[in-house]
Amino acid sequence: MSYIKQNLLEIQENIARAAGKSGRKAEDITLVAVTKTIALPQIREAYELGLRDFGENRVQELLPKYEEFDVPNWHMIGHLQTNKVKAVVEKVALIHSVDSLRLAHEIDKRADKSKNKIDILIEINVAAEESKHGILPEKAVELLEQIEHLPNVCIKGLMCVAPFVEDSEENRIYFEKMYKLFVDIQGRRLHNTDMRILSMGMTGDYQVAIEEGANLIRVGTGLFGNREK
Repeated sequence: MSYIKQNLLEIQENIARAAGKSGRKAEDITLVAVTKTIALPQIREAYELGLRDFGENRVQELLPKYEEFDVPNWHMIGHLQTNKVKAVVEKVALIHSVDSLRLAHEIDKRADKSKNKIDILIEINVAAEESKHGILPEKAVELLEQIEHLPNVCIKGLMCVAPFVEDSEENRIYFEKMYKLFVDIQGRRLHNTDMRILSMGMTGDYQVAIEEGANLIRVGTGLFGNREK
């Protein structure tokens, strides 16, 4: 058994266990395989093992992989500069990292030209870390109310990158905060908003994230092993 298959089986067991604790099933959770610095043979193996969602942090890595390997769903999960929107807007199923009206406007403009409606997530800087991208939780509704008027984007949910911690339990408070914000926004029934996705949790803390309501997790190292920086 390859190390990727072994890792995937362990991840799937963990997902099922964590989902059960939150009253859900493993099938309710989407696993996005993070392919930053990962070569195509490993990505192809993950695909052959049944994975269909793959996430890239950098546009310059996404583009060649997109051209060489057509998977069902590429996700743009890293910070996206406005001048890179044109390159990816027709190539990804979901943009996770929208944190400004300016970026949303650019996505809307490029989507209009391509005649496609683009699904996005709003990135929340849930722990107010200066080193992280994302909008502060208390500013989220204001941004959503501005973006809802853009006709060519659809807000599908929220995303966060929790602090790096040794003990994943330390991030539970942030995941709880994200879930409460997610539910609050669901209740507002904003235009061009279909709040279905709560993207939170990575290799070190995805089990806690699922227990607190995540339905999409982003795992790279836990699946493919340690990577080059």
